[in-house]
This record gives sequence, structure tokens and C-alpha cells, in this order.
Amino acid sequence: MRTDASLLDLPGIESTMRTVNGVDLHVVAAGDPEDPLVILLHGFPDFWYGWREQIEPLVAAGYRVVVPDQRGYNLSDSPRSTDAYRVDELTADIRALIGSEGRESAHVVGHDWGAVIAWQLGITHPEFVDRLGIINVPHPAAFREALRSSAEQLRRSWYVFFFQLPVLPEWALARDEYRLLSDALLESGSAVAFTPVDIERYRASWRTAGSLSGLISWYRAAGLHPTDLLSGSTSDGEQVEAPTLIVWGERDTALVPDLAPMSRQYCPNGRVERFPEATHWVHQEESEAVTELLVGHLEK
Repeated sequence: MRTDASLLDLPGIESTMRTVNGVDLHVVAAGDPEDPLVILLHGFPDFWYGWREQIEPLVAAGYRVVVPDQRGYNLSDSPRSTDAYRVDELTADIRALIGSEGRESAHVVGHDWGAVIAWQLGITHPEFVDRLGIINVPHPAAFREALRSSAEQLRRSWYVFFFQLPVLPEWALARDEYRLLSDALLESGSAVAFTPVDIERYRASWRTAGSLSGLISWYRAAGLHPTDLLSGSTSDGEQVEAPTLIVWGERDTALVPDLAPMSRQYCPNGRVERFPEATHWVHQEESEAVTELLVGHLEK
């Protein structure tokens, strides 16, 4: 099964390979190249397809939409070194991707690990971010605080420690046709988040990547270099000046709901939109409502 832009029957959508920051990234793009640029960033264990419900409406709203497979995923390069997945490298990929569109900045929207990178861009390279969209991942300072003060959040983060082990995570996730990964998607989302066809496409993307080491290396790099994400810098140095929309599905099994308002404290020009019945995959379960929020946020 192909896992490129041909998965979606949309006019003008295309797959290209972009050499950015020393790696080749597979990128799905749609919309007029002259329109305002929106970068959509997926997380674990996703690929560009995770934004399937947002691409066409954003193009219709007048945006150029660019959705990469981040390094280690699907059709993009998977460097072998764990250090290749440090946050500085991952944010450099997206800065270079923005440049590959002939732009100096873009609207940046992220989910899961993609939101981690979006937060980091907004904090450390604000000149690249016009408006920021965050879906179900906390500001790093809020997450740091929660890990220190919330036993429940520490319990929910157990899998991060499992991914620090050598070899075993790859074996466990790949066995029985990626059953653990597909079950994780189905169990962390509601019945409407993933169809059987979607699950087969996700399996194809994990197969295409060749090895799950790239996906897991995001966690291993964070474990080896925790200060990349959880530094002790002052809150003043972690403010996000870009207008920020935080969308939160409150039935997220990995993150406590309090992280949403805690993250808002670091965004002087930010707001939180909660979905009490949605999960970590809120942008797929409540796709129309979330896309409407994103369009409204970007066009202000």
C-alpha cells in the first residue's frame, strides 16, 4: 500500500521529497504556493495522514498547507543516531522546511510530538511562527511542573520509561503485525477516530518506515537529554508571544486535563478550547469543530 498523498483524493495535493537540515523529508502539500503558509506537524505513532481531516478545509479557507512526515516516520529519512532526534534537530527540520517554501515564517500547528516541536519553535525561534496551534500537548514548563507534582501524570507517562530500553520496544511494537501500536490507537481514541481502513494505512506507514527505531528514538533522545525539554530555565524565558490556540480533548489517557490551563499561563496571547468528551485524537473525533477553531484562529 502506498502511503503518500495518493491516500487522499484531493485536487492539487502532491507528495515531494525535501532535503532539509541534512535529511530527506517526505512532504504532502496542497493549496496555492502564494497563499499564507500553514505547517501541520504530526506526532507518535502517526504520519502526515493524521491531518487528513484538516488539509482540504484549510486549503479552501485560503492557505497553503504543508504536512511533513517528520524524521523517522513513514517515507522520511530515519537517521540511526539517537542524537539525530534531539529537539534542536527536529525544530531545525521545520525551520528549514519553512525556508523550502520560500518563506521566513508560517502558522505552525502540532499534535502530540508535533505540538512539542511547535511549542519549541514558539519559545526558542519565535521569528518563525506567525500563529501557533497546539493539540493535546502541554507547554514544556507546565509538563515539567506536572511531573514534579502529580503522581497521576507520572503514572500516565509510564510508556516513556519503557521506550528507554534497548531493542525490546521495537520487538514488542512490531510483533503480530504491529498489534500493540494499532491497539494503542484504538484504545486511546474513540470509535470514530480510526476506521479499519485507517488502521491498515497506519500499519502500512510503520512497515514503510522499515524499523520502528526512528519513532522510538524521539523518546530515547528526550530520555538521554531531558534538559532539552524540561530545562530549569525561568518561566519568563519560556513565554510564547505568538497568538496561541490550545485545543484539548479531556479524555486523553496520557495527559491530565489540568495541563491545558497550566499551559495557557505561558501564553500572554493564548486561549484554551476544551472538548470534554474527546480524547487525545480530538482533531479526528471532532474534526469539523477543531478545523473551524483553527481557521478562525489563523485568520484573525
